[in-house]
Amino acid sequence: MISSGNQKQAPPKGVGLFGGTFNPVHLGHLRTAQEVLEEFGLDHIRFIPAANPPHKDCHDLVDGSQRLAMLKRAISGNSGFVASDAELKRAGRSYTIDTVRQMVRELGPDAGCYLILGLDAFMEIDTWKDYREIFKTISLIVMSRPGSSQAFREDGFQGIEAHMKDRISDAYRTDGNRRTFVHDSWQPVHLCTVTSLAVSATTIRRIIREGRSIRYLVPDAVAAYIDDKGLYK
Repeated sequence: MISSGNQKQAPPKGVGLFGGTFNPVHLGHLRTAQEVLEEFGLDHIRFIPAANPPHKDCHDLVDGSQRLAMLKRAISGNSGFVASDAELKRAGRSYTIDTVRQMVRELGPDAGCYLILGLDAFMEIDTWKDYREIFKTISLIVMSRPGSSQAFREDGFQGIEAHMKDRISDAYRTDGNRRTFVHDSWQPVHLCTVTSLAVSATTIRRIIREGRSIRYLVPDAVAAYIDDKGLYK
């Protein structure tokens, strides 16, 4: 049967929202995102570069259009990755809750949105604007930090559990396999162990300033863009 051209396209099932400065995007970002995409069977992951992040030192933050251009080059050819300019188009500080609300509104209630963030960021989430509203609005996927294979084992898990109950809501409880926190009214929080790639944008920028190669730290297309534009020197 040929479908009508006026028929609405079904909403995606499972969309991950992955925010950050991506200054620049590197292989650590891409590998962890790929593993989350596969682990949770997501339709796609949206990489959302921040325009004006409230928790970052922005003295060496290159223009948003350049970071977006690097992202598009980095994810080219991967149908599961999408680059979004949602925060770049919005004036003022780039607050996560504003982006979450915008994406949930645009994608619709059936899209199944997830906010993806690293463990370090998650452990500071109680300092974010309207942070409890995040837990009421969207499911979270928390990735283990690079270089910390113990993060979700006993000691690390107990630290996360205490943080959830002390700083977020004492109504959160774990499921049977201790990989998800559930709440009767708020959204679940999932833990996801990812491959540890100890790569950081800070280190990459320092290597560039020192005049050394960043090959194998970022995609070749990103390295070429940085060199062509003379970024981070």
